[in-house]
Amino acid sequence: MYTVIKRLEISASHRLCLSYESKCTNLHGHNWIITIYCRAKELNEDGMVTDFSHIKRSITEALDHKNLNDVLPFNPTAENIARWVCDRVPHCFKVEVQESEGNIAIFEKE
Repeated sequence: MYTVIKRLEISASHRLCLSYESKCTNLHGHNWIITIYCRAKELNEDGMVTDFSHIKRSITEALDHKNLNDVLPFNPTAENIARWVCDRVPHCFKVEVQESEGNIAIFEKE
């Protein structure tokens, strides 16, 4: 089994739609750190699980320097973002989304 890990940083704003009062319902931004884990039993014809630059491009083009509420069709929590990234990247099985120091959400496929 081959595993590749891509760590990237994006800057983006969001506001959360919550069922309780929170300052996070106001528009604010983060320098998000997203760590993407991909694996495959066999390498592709280029000798890779997936190209690191393809992973980076697919996520940064969609999210970097954007208001996440404008580009994502769901409440942009770190948990929801982690699942969205995992679904978007080929061979991905796990994503960690860090929105700030000490606040990390992880989505992992079963």
